Amino acid sequence: MTRPRRTWRRVQQVLTAGHWPARVAHALGAQGDVRPTRQRFTVQGASAHQPSLHLAFAADFHAGPFTHPRVLDSACTELARLDAPVLLLGGDFVCVSSRDIRELAPRLADIPAPQGKFAVLGNHDYGTGARRVVRALEAAGIRVLINESVRLPAPWDDTWICGMDDPIAGHPHPERTFADAGGRRVLLMHAPSGLGVIGHERFDLALCGHTHGGQIALPGQRPLFIPDAPEFRRFAYGRYRLSGDRRLFVTRGVGYSTAPIRTFCRSEVVGAELAFHLHHGS
Repeated sequence: MTRPRRTWRRVQQVLTAGHWPARVAHALGAQGDVRPTRQRFTVQGASAHQPSLHLAFAADFHAGPFTHPRVLDSACTELARLDAPVLLLGGDFVCVSSRDIRELAPRLADIPAPQGKFAVLGNHDYGTGARRVVRALEAAGIRVLINESVRLPAPWDDTWICGMDDPIAGHPHPERTFADAGGRRVLLMHAPSGLGVIGHERFDLALCGHTHGGQIALPGQRPLFIPDAPEFRRFAYGRYRLSGDRRLFVTRGVGYSTAPIRTFCRSEVVGAELAFHLHHGS
């Protein structure tokens, strides 16, 4: 991290001591419960009889001075209620200090996901201290994927979870990310700008966050600003069809960054169903 960024982090820590922004916002009713949304994607499978794969997905918890602990509780409760065999986490677990991962990791540890919990890091995780974040996540039973893939067990053993490093603050390497992956590829990355690194690499579904859907949006969920590279700001929230029959879903995320409020852009966790068919679907 550069010296100006380190200085800004320290200033933020002083100005938000005691996490007062989140406490005030929550007391005023500005931080509500996290709601689940459900998405269904049809992809080509090895068999027409292969059962659907259900994934629980969330990103941008931003534990720290802008996100009240009850928001974290709500998000983790809803993730557990999705009752998915696989949990995917899209980075930015903390906001201002890596020490705040201690507030989140035990909550994530309690979410059942019998076929595995997988995560990638976000730019805030790197900016505050990635090593501490990784240690806490691993102690909570979550495997952090940094340019690597994991094959799921049967009956989804033709599906790989491919975790690429953060395109903003990390060192993404698509060749290593997909090197061992065959069959169906679910790409987990932090920000939509990762698409610029991946190029035309094959994947079936990419899941990411980072944008917060704008966090501060106008009616109709029209974001005022998207914190990503200009050419990728069009991927603010929702489903997108990409070249090569690839699909992208961008979540609004859970927590709050810079300001402890959201407007017309509610926090969410996501239940994503992959339905397998012998022919390409939509």
